Amino acid sequence: MLVAFSVTPLGAGEEVGELVAEAVRVVRESGLPNRTDAMFTTIEGEWDEVMAVVKAATDAVAARAPRVSLVVKADLRPGVTGALDAKVESVERRLRTG
Repeated sequence: MLVAFSVTPLGAGEEVGELVAEAVRVVRESGLPNRTDAMFTTIEGEWDEVMAVVKAATDAVAARAPRVSLVVKADLRPGVTGALDAKVESVERRLRTG
């Protein structure tokens, strides 16, 4: 499965980059395939392992912010792996040939 999520610290002031970096650090240290962009971090893996990482990343932010907003979007396709890169490659291939 792919899970795209965004953790936003609330009530922690204007500069939240350091807190967001803590969440991304948790994701990267998980060893699961992942990608971070300007709005979301996407992780690929099995349900339990991905959701455990989302929880740990959220907990890392919550440890330093009085309130946390979490947005999660999931794509569940049993038996499919490598989707994190394959989806993007499919679109890029179509852009090159189209």
